Amino acid sequence: MSNRSSALASERLYYAPVKVADIGDLFVFLGDAAAMRFTHCDQSLEDCQTRVLAFEARRNQDGFAPWVVRHRETDRIIGWGGLYIDPFDPDWGPEIGYFLHPDHHGRGFGRELAQTAIAFARARTSCRMLGAFAHPDNHPSAKLLSRLGFVQIGFVASMNRNRFRLMIDRA
Repeated sequence: MSNRSSALASERLYYAPVKVADIGDLFVFLGDAAAMRFTHCDQSLEDCQTRVLAFEARRNQDGFAPWVVRHRETDRIIGWGGLYIDPFDPDWGPEIGYFLHPDHHGRGFGRELAQTAIAFARARTSCRMLGAFAHPDNHPSAKLLSRLGFVQIGFVASMNRNRFRLMIDRA
């Protein structure tokens, strides 16, 4: 069981920092080429661990990093994501991302995770703007970002991704 008492939570999900013990469950979908067809796919368990822990290492520096996402009802890991600065390409600044096990696609979990990340950014950081990226063929992701208030601001050819931005209001 996860340590629910210290985890951030939303209606159906718990969010917590990554632990090494989570890597195998994360690799099930982060290493699945079909599930990750619109984004980065880890080629091995070792690659997954290196990448996920590099993101996690930024938590102390930035005050945030992607969370392990657990379903509250089952306590099973169903995703990874949230607010982060990509340690491999930090110049894009704070971003949100959501990576879910394919069994949990289309059920509103990406929206719930993204809303939690935006609320976290608004309440617990000094971020004035958030970025996000979506592959041109990933229509559900682009639609979700638009519904959350993100505006498409361009296309990054080197990444083959549409770029989105959300200005953070401090009202």
